[in-house]
Amino acid sequence: MFVLKKIIAAFLMPVPIGLFLLVLSLIFLLKNSYKKAKIFLFLSFLWFALISNQTISNIIIQPLENAHQSLKHTPKDIEYILVLGNGHKTNENFAITSELNTTAINRLIEGIRHYKNLKNNQENTKLIVSGYSFDDPNSHAQMQKRLAIALGVNEADIITLDTPKDTKEEAIESKKIVESEKLILVTTASHMKRASMLFKKEGLDIIESPTNHKYFTSTYPSSYFSGTNIKKVELAFHEYLGIFYSYLRGEI
Repeated sequence: MFVLKKIIAAFLMPVPIGLFLLVLSLIFLLKNSYKKAKIFLFLSFLWFALISNQTISNIIIQPLENAHQSLKHTPKDIEYILVLGNGHKTNENFAITSELNTTAINRLIEGIRHYKNLKNNQENTKLIVSGYSFDDPNSHAQMQKRLAIALGVNEADIITLDTPKDTKEEAIESKKIVESEKLILVTTASHMKRASMLFKKEGLDIIESPTNHKYFTSTYPSSYFSGTNIKKVELAFHEYLGIFYSYLRGEI
């Protein structure tokens, strides 16, 4: 089910939708239906123009990122910080900072920021890292642990959740450890809305700490239309689909 869910979602992303419109244009062209071919060709160009536009991409992702404010100041008397997993690829030729993707690193740094702020005033601070291996020899949690240790986190303060495949499973496994204690939840800003709903559904008492915000405006010419904007729309589509899927399953 997990793999099937990912496959279906992949075809509902912005770029595949645009390519589908192009394919339809080609099909109608081969059938000598030139009017329909022109219509779908125009729609495909319009689609790619829209999703690559800075203003449009900001409009799409902003409701997700604005759902929760940044946690600039670490609250006191919190024992647990959970950093949700993302992506990695083990490669012995690379440093750990190249084996983890930038989103995972950004999330971990935010978690470590809270960890160090809390550690200055209390000893019982725990950093929880999460994520399974997929097709990799190492779990994502273990890779995050390696980087956390390299950045100065005490190994004894790190808890790894090596089996969760998605946010729902991360919430379930976290509940077993945290129980009724407050938890600082760290994830990407666009993902926080869905993550927060899933965790609260499991009865966790969370303090949201979104990071890695993608909303921005720039007057630099290359920012008006770019692949970066398409990536923002892709992130937003992923989250909107995830929220819809979780709603249908009664998870939120």
